[in-house]
Amino acid sequence: MKYFELTTFTVRVATHGKAMEQIEATLQDASVGGQLFGCWYSELGTLNQVAVLRGFDSLESRQTERERLLLAGNPLGVEEFMTDMNIEDYTLFPFLEGITPGDFGPFYELRVYDVRPSGLQVTLDGWKDAVPPRTTDAYSPLSAAFYATNGTTPRIMHLWPYRSLEERLEVRTRTVKEGVWPPKGGPAQLLDMQSTIFLPAAFSPLH
Repeated sequence: MKYFELTTFTVRVATHGKAMEQIEATLQDASVGGQLFGCWYSELGTLNQVAVLRGFDSLESRQTERERLLLAGNPLGVEEFMTDMNIEDYTLFPFLEGITPGDFGPFYELRVYDVRPSGLQVTLDGWKDAVPPRTTDAYSPLSAAFYATNGTTPRIMHLWPYRSLEERLEVRTRTVKEGVWPPKGGPAQLLDMQSTIFLPAAFSPLH
């Protein structure tokens, strides 16, 4: 599966639990397209966010679901709780085989980088070399990495799971010290960086 969509809802304070219950129920409807890979709520960073990651077999199927969601109203059942909604289109990094659901968290760090206009291919090449050593058992896994195909581009998004915030800090510090990360030449391609820590809903395949 190559094509993905990240839908991020901003919800009213203390309503993320109810919003996720509605998302879970709505996704059971056979008319809703795509495959769910993750549903999380923000814990550190921009708060009151609920993020939903879905994958699609084709651009056509993603567009069909987009049209359905927009025209049906009450997107994923969240309308009564939401104050804003943002939908982003992503393509999986070409050297990654796919996303493997499982219990890898509960802390998921979603990082978004704005890349120089000429820097996307350089970034992909650097990541292709650096990801295998960075994701061995000595460090930590990578759930997914994508490049954006709409909105502010070029842009990449990557999702890293950790068992604890302490593990995150230890692993990130050690990979830099041992020269495993960041990818060679990667930082020179970046213009802006954002990071949010998310926790999964009970029904999230990436948990």
